Amino acid sequence: MRMVALAKCLDKRLLLFGFEVMDIMAIFLMLAILNFIFSSSSKLLFVWLPTILIAAVLRLGKRGKPEKFLVHWIRFQFRDGIYSAFLEPSKNVSPPTLKRGNRL
Repeated sequence: MRMVALAKCLDKRLLLFGFEVMDIMAIFLMLAILNFIFSSSSKLLFVWLPTILIAAVLRLGKRGKPEKFLVHWIRFQFRDGIYSAFLEPSKNVSPPTLKRGNRL
């Protein structure tokens, strides 16, 4: 009988430096955009400080949250404000009413 070593946790999310891959991409995208905009001014104050603050907020804000929390939260913010588990009715039907004098 031949035995092969397997990974013990196949469903574990991929983390780099404690961040998910989408978070790393967002942090580096912000760093690149700020570096492009503020290339001639003080880089420490206008490029690195906001990027480090966003990284810290992501790290602390997502602690204990499920995988891809940020992606789902952003999708939730940009959709309509009404959520229902049921389909929209095909025609409007008013609820039944009681005749006067009848009691429940």
